[in-house]
Amino acid sequence: MKEIAVDQIPDERPAGRGSTVPGAVRVRAPARLHFGFLDLHGGLGRRFGSIGLAVDAPSVDLTARPATSLRVTGAEAKRTRAYAEAAASHLGIESRAAIQVDEAIPAHAGFGSGTQLALSVAAALAALDGRAFSPDAFADALDRGNRSGVGLAAFTQGGLIVDGGRDASNGPPPLIARLAYPEAWRILLILDEAMTGVHGTREVEAFRDLPRFPEAQAAEICRIVLMQVLPAIATAEAEGFGAGITTIQRLIGDHFAPHQGGRYASPAVAEALAAIAAQGVAGYGQSSWGPTGFALVASEAEALALKASLERPGSLRFVIARGRNSGASVTRL
Repeated sequence: MKEIAVDQIPDERPAGRGSTVPGAVRVRAPARLHFGFLDLHGGLGRRFGSIGLAVDAPSVDLTARPATSLRVTGAEAKRTRAYAEAAASHLGIESRAAIQVDEAIPAHAGFGSGTQLALSVAAALAALDGRAFSPDAFADALDRGNRSGVGLAAFTQGGLIVDGGRDASNGPPPLIARLAYPEAWRILLILDEAMTGVHGTREVEAFRDLPRFPEAQAAEICRIVLMQVLPAIATAEAEGFGAGITTIQRLIGDHFAPHQGGRYASPAVAEALAAIAAQGVAGYGQSSWGPTGFALVASEAEALALKASLERPGSLRFVIARGRNSGASVTRL
């Protein structure tokens, strides 16, 4: 999207806060991958806990400028309008802005699209009104971060993220670890554009109806995260990192299988992941409820070769992404 200088944008609203109010703002926010929950058992007083990663593609890219009413154009217009009205209510301001969404993250695909779009819209409205923006403060108002804090942390700082789950207070899950993702590593994303993952009422029912997660398996996941995954990131050891994520995926995927039709939601993605495993790739799985799958590789060359080996006619689309070690940007235009 071409950036427009402030003096080129007609200001349709009196600037109630003087020169501190920008003529327009652009917000760009990363998608996130959700690698799995740490403790679905919850016997220690906290439940869920998550590990995930901010990625540079796909992303949210929107521009907002002052207007006399709320006008929304571009991708995901209906959801954007709803988030703008909720954010304005929380801020105690009128929902008056012209919002253009030039890029949106695919919905219900495992990327945390709702969280990133909601926070992006809220950040834009706050900036237009000259207010500070705190994603944690907006989480409840925008119905975000109900189980995982990965999306909130991806928006604020990016990187590989571990949150500590929710306790009885129902506050946002605390961030307990954040490490930079190695710059050379790549993620091959496997998108099935013919289906969406479990969401909404079906997701609520799944968490309600599934049996309690085994305590021993929750302990195993926590051990893998602390003693394998995080050290492998700190030392840039790609195979150990990938193997740890794959084990977590197996344990979590099998638990949710009754509600998503198997370890992976999409049969086409499952077939691609089997081919990836057969090639000796250590790290692979499904983000959240899917259907998006991923493979973790140590270089651009490995990602390109893997992508070439998998591409064929069908519903799958393959995208090479990088880990993003910074959060969303809010830029005055």
